[in-house]
Amino acid sequence: MAAKGYSAVGLNEILATAGVPKGSFYHYFGSKNAFGEAMLESYFVAYLAELDHVLALPGLTMAQRLMKYWAIWQDTQSFEDCQGKCLAVKLGVEVADLSETMRAVLKRGTSGVIDRLAYAIEGGVADGSLTIAGEPYAVAQSLYQLWVGASVLVKISKSVQPFETAMFTTRQILSLR
Repeated sequence: MAAKGYSAVGLNEILATAGVPKGSFYHYFGSKNAFGEAMLESYFVAYLAELDHVLALPGLTMAQRLMKYWAIWQDTQSFEDCQGKCLAVKLGVEVADLSETMRAVLKRGTSGVIDRLAYAIEGGVADGSLTIAGEPYAVAQSLYQLWVGASVLVKISKSVQPFETAMFTTRQILSLR
């Protein structure tokens, strides 16, 4: 979409469908790459806000909030309907080697997710609702990587089985039953 190597025909098709003249596009975005960066920045602002909301739900232990996050992930990142929901998974592999600036946005965004998960895991250990072996950041990083990988496999297999495995493994890592 935004990096060197992407087809100008794709951009023309998008602009025609949206009814936006090419000149207007380049007035707001200096390049397709700049558009991709802005799209990813916007995606992560919304994603992190939703994650913050889930991790602050009242009346739940931190372990319950974390498991709710993973359940939402499972419900919204399926192969059947992920319009706008799976942007980091969809674009991560595709643009990371093609656009350094978009890779940097993806890195900042995913680091924000991992940071929040680490904070939540630390909170769960503190409130006694979960137990981990290791440091909260390393556990958060492993869990996020597990779920991103599961998301890719869900799309490849067109089955939710990788999410079921990820949920089982997550419960084991967090010492939940």
